[in-house]
Amino acid sequence: MSAQHARLLTIPQTMEALSLGRSKVFELIESGEIRSVKIGRSRRIPMSAINEYIERLESEQCPRVSA
Repeated sequence: MSAQHARLLTIPQTMEALSLGRSKVFELIESGEIRSVKIGRSRRIPMSAINEYIERLESEQCPRVSA
């Protein structure tokens, strides 16, 4: 199953999806900017958490134009 279709991504898949390094991904997890879950000793990031993070960045950085 590709990362596009997975609901839970590994750290490397998250790094690729966001074009970020490992340290930055862990920083975002630690700060709570991106939600994650633990399954045993593995950390996974829900695809919904990545989408929410991107939407939050867009809303903060891209002002909306009123019609």
